[in-house]
Amino acid sequence: MITTERLVLRRARMSDLEDLHRVFSNPAAMRYWDSLPYKETEQTQRLLESMVAASPEESDDFVIEHEGHAIGKAGCWRLGEIGFILHPDHWGKGLAREALCAAIPHVFECLPIDRLEADVDPRNDASLKLLSRLGFREVGRAARTILVGDEWCDSVYLELSRASWKEALPD
Repeated sequence: MITTERLVLRRARMSDLEDLHRVFSNPAAMRYWDSLPYKETEQTQRLLESMVAASPEESDDFVIEHEGHAIGKAGCWRLGEIGFILHPDHWGKGLAREALCAAIPHVFECLPIDRLEADVDPRNDASLKLLSRLGFREVGRAARTILVGDEWCDSVYLELSRASWKEALPD
């Protein structure tokens, strides 16, 4: 568990189902995710079960808890690839930055990796700006990388090395 000024980043538990379903069923939250918003609670339950069952050696993914409720998740859902999602009610408050500023050093301290990668939809300006401020640099782009519903989405690939993270530590 990691505690910040306003957040608790912790391992997922099945009691997070209702809160996380509010995130993963929200069209705005899921706009740039790799799937359509979840219609059924069972979809969120499958995601949550995989988070709970994930080995710490393969996944360093955290539920973001704020004021006693799960409001999203952040971390390495797969070793070396970072991602994050928050419910829109919590956008624009610096919470994603706060969560990532706690998760990234944890990943570099606890996992045997020298760099983190991110795959971001190029239309997701807020995420691209946040990752850039945290030291991530663009290393490539690709068109039509994932089909979400009936829409092809593109990718911007970003990378953060352990060395550049240390140099760019946020205040």
